[in-house]
Amino acid sequence: MTDVSNPNKITNSMKWLITITVMSVAVIEVLDMTIVNVALPNMMGSLGASSDQITWVLTSYIVSSAICMPLTGFLVNWMGRKRLLLINIIGFLLTSALSGMAVNLSQIVLFRTLQGIFGATLVPMSQYILRDTFPQEEQGTAMAVWGIGIMAGPVLGPTLGGYITETLNWRWVFYINIPVCIMAFFMTLKFIQETPRKKVFVDWLGLGLLTIGIGAMQIVLDRGNQENWFNSNFIIILTAISAYCLVFFIIRGLRYAKNIIDLKLFKDFNFSSSTIMLTLYCISMFGLLTLLPIMLENLMNYPVGTTGWDMAPRGITCAISMAMMAKLINKVDTRFLIAIGLLFTAAGSYMMTQFSLNISEYYVLVSGAIQGFGMGFFFVPISTMALATLPAEKTAEGSGLFSFGRSLGSSIGISLFSTILSQESQINWNRLGGYLTPSNPELQQWLFAHHLTLANPTTPQLLGQTLAQQSTMIAFVDCYWLGMVLVLIMLPILFFIKKPSISQGLNVGH
Repeated sequence: MTDVSNPNKITNSMKWLITITVMSVAVIEVLDMTIVNVALPNMMGSLGASSDQITWVLTSYIVSSAICMPLTGFLVNWMGRKRLLLINIIGFLLTSALSGMAVNLSQIVLFRTLQGIFGATLVPMSQYILRDTFPQEEQGTAMAVWGIGIMAGPVLGPTLGGYITETLNWRWVFYINIPVCIMAFFMTLKFIQETPRKKVFVDWLGLGLLTIGIGAMQIVLDRGNQENWFNSNFIIILTAISAYCLVFFIIRGLRYAKNIIDLKLFKDFNFSSSTIMLTLYCISMFGLLTLLPIMLENLMNYPVGTTGWDMAPRGITCAISMAMMAKLINKVDTRFLIAIGLLFTAAGSYMMTQFSLNISEYYVLVSGAIQGFGMGFFFVPISTMALATLPAEKTAEGSGLFSFGRSLGSSIGISLFSTILSQESQINWNRLGGYLTPSNPELQQWLFAHHLTLANPTTPQLLGQTLAQQSTMIAFVDCYWLGMVLVLIMLPILFFIKKPSISQGLNVGH
């Protein structure tokens, strides 16, 4: 029998069977964050929910997942990785089925909350197990495969979600998880080796502070724009609660040796820098990925299916560049690869800043392809470098915190860019509206081009429609500029990151 406790003695076929096992559920978990978005309008009628209420389907999943994700290391020590993985797969399967069968909003919010709890550790567990399975010289390949699933999943989510919703119905965005989970369950039983269970001390106070702090913060980020931010007492109270709990948790955690999460991991500069960079990158990318379908559908009048396919090149080039990383990462300085990724991403974001109401679909596809290529060059080396200098026994916990950075960045990005879009649209409306005066020669040119006069009863309606489109388009472009700047400001951080040696950097403590 193969000795799976030593990665150098695992056969190639066994390595890839383990990879398929852990990646299948990890991809499904990440996909669930975006695949549901396009199905929300269809859910509203079936569940009797308003447009404001239906967003709790997303919020409940994000909040519960964010709370549990940093606890990955604690749960692995307490249960063992195989037992934890099996429990989570079963839980994710059942809650996916129940979400698909929900008949009202309360039910689906409850089931999505539970789904987030069971799915939270699947992504960091997959990273941890792959790093533990592949030897030093194959760590780049392992992280490339992991990255393809983790990054391509959210990018292709809207495409797959739109297709499923149009051809079947919204319930199938949950039902598709079932066969994958069944396959992963039996493969886990067969191929994943258990790790020793450790007697752990449950830091109930730390757990409570972490749960309340992250939960309140995620609700603020997800609901802030809808609640008009700090004009809402609800948001003010939750922000105060989150700040108090998280500050207390951090101060206490740095002094208390038995804290539920080992915050001393952040003393490792490579780990902390990589996690911060990932968070900033996800703020930019997931913020932009949220806005792009809205722009294409609402301003360009693209059908949902076309919008989904226009997002696909980003995922395809991302997968291609990640496959290239498997060959390059052992030969080229990871900091140089990250810099290339950031520059490609910034170039694609810059192309997005040139969008207008007359932009061609080809230009949208090319900008996405360039941006996606950069995503692959960034994500694989940053994932490799993040855990490279951590002790082997801290890999699971580090994976959980690193994945939490991705989740937090996504939440901040979606909230930040949505807020900027709505506020800038109103500002631009007021600013541009000030130019609509009879004495403005450009207004007279517009009227002449459209064969209209100010006395024509259709003129105010057409002017209002044009004003709204232009105001919103400028707001989108402002957001794309911000996304590009967030990517570029990460470049200086690379100068302070230490280059890990090959023996240290591409394997964790074997």
